[in-house]
Amino acid sequence: MSADTDINTAHRFIEPLDVLFLRGNKLFGDPGSFGESLVPPWPSAAAGALRSQMLAHDGTDLAAFAKGQICHPSLGTPQAPGSFALTSFMLARKSANGTVETLHALPADLVATEKDNKRHLQSLRPQLPSHGMRSSSGFTHVPVLAEAERRKASSGLWLTHPGWQKYLRGQLPDPVHDLLTTSDCWAIDARVGIGLNSDTGSADDGKLFTVQAVAFRPGIGFVASVRGAILPSQGTLRLGGDGRAASSQSIALQAPEADLQAISDQGRCRIVLTTPGLFTQGWLPNGITRHDDGSHWLDLHGVRARLVCATVPRSETISGWDIARWQPKAALRAAPTGSVYWLDQLQTTPAALGKLAESGFWSATCEDTQRCAEGFNRFTFAAYNFA
Repeated sequence: MSADTDINTAHRFIEPLDVLFLRGNKLFGDPGSFGESLVPPWPSAAAGALRSQMLAHDGTDLAAFAKGQICHPSLGTPQAPGSFALTSFMLARKSANGTVETLHALPADLVATEKDNKRHLQSLRPQLPSHGMRSSSGFTHVPVLAEAERRKASSGLWLTHPGWQKYLRGQLPDPVHDLLTTSDCWAIDARVGIGLNSDTGSADDGKLFTVQAVAFRPGIGFVASVRGAILPSQGTLRLGGDGRAASSQSIALQAPEADLQAISDQGRCRIVLTTPGLFTQGWLPNGITRHDDGSHWLDLHGVRARLVCATVPRSETISGWDIARWQPKAALRAAPTGSVYWLDQLQTTPAALGKLAESGFWSATCEDTQRCAEGFNRFTFAAYNFA
């Protein structure tokens, strides 16, 4: 198993070889409890699997590394992470000819509905509230969905590569050709587990619980992008609960991206979280401050702009298991993937926009080096509004 020699961004297609137990943040194991799976899992799951693969590939003494007695060239130590940084982690599909396209859950400003077995896609648009209208929003604009007729909400949809590219360029994706359903990507296989007696190691009577196993369709997996490390070009990973097998293969990836020059010229944009946001101000990204006049301004890595509107789904709680310390990680509230923030009065250059997207919502001193390395607070730019 060889390793890449380039320490710039490397892309890996991770394909499950078995069902996966992608556990979220809900406890299970008590009699009658039910353990849900989270797809895609938090980026920390991929970061942990890839770092474990690197340590095994390099022949590192895992026990000594966990105790901080060994400093890895790119992983550092558990207490002081090195240059390794997961920059993106998303669902993906591999075609018969070997090309890989990324798949994306609908951002919070895209709304899918159905009527008469016909699917529709609409977008939330920031608008000034009508005169006399009051709300708890502290922004000048509010996200509005203008509907001419009532339709039934539709869920479990994923944007394909072309659909995501249209979205980033400010075009509305095609509801027929640019979407996949969850059933196109995976199926849920409920598994029954038995609670064990911690003293005897044998099964306890009546302690049955159910967990969700995720069975991926052929060709469906994940794409993980890593900067600052030399990864094995191929191999096998232990991924998710119970360390189920998944293959990792080096790929060339041309990820969809917004036109940063056009955004700079236009002076406004959207920011879309591509991984959960662990922000010091809750749902408000790092680098944004509230001024005395009530306005919110972003000032980070050479990008300055006013935040005029946001649509952020209900927060989720991120934790995980720290293998080195053999204890749970701290539970943190996160802004979900797909949260959208609208910015105007943009004062920057395309190069500065690219630097900010590369850094993610982390300051120069970095609020949490471990969570940064695990791939949180990542986002992409998109055109301000839909054509």
